Amino acid sequence: MPPGAGYAPQRTDGLAIASLIIGIVSILCAIACLGIVLGPTAAIMGFISRQRIATSGGALGGGTLAIVGLILGIIGFVLGVAAFFFWIYAGSISNTTATSTP
Repeated sequence: MPPGAGYAPQRTDGLAIASLIIGIVSILCAIACLGIVLGPTAAIMGFISRQRIATSGGALGGGTLAIVGLILGIIGFVLGVAAFFFWIYAGSISNTTATSTP
């Protein structure tokens, strides 16, 4: 029997990879307020993936990817909410100046 043949290689959890990708997209799309939807999605997926990795007994890897996806999801959500309030504020200013000029 060759050395190391009794062990299965550790595989990366797909949910951790998805959390990372959606977290990055949530930050990139936060200016269009899509971070409000994508941010919590990435955070929830990262949290669930972290739980799955912890209970897998070493069969699943990607804990760092899950944590980074969770953090990026939170940042994307905060940026999306900030962009939403910015657009509301900018719209109210432009509406006020447009109606107040004779």
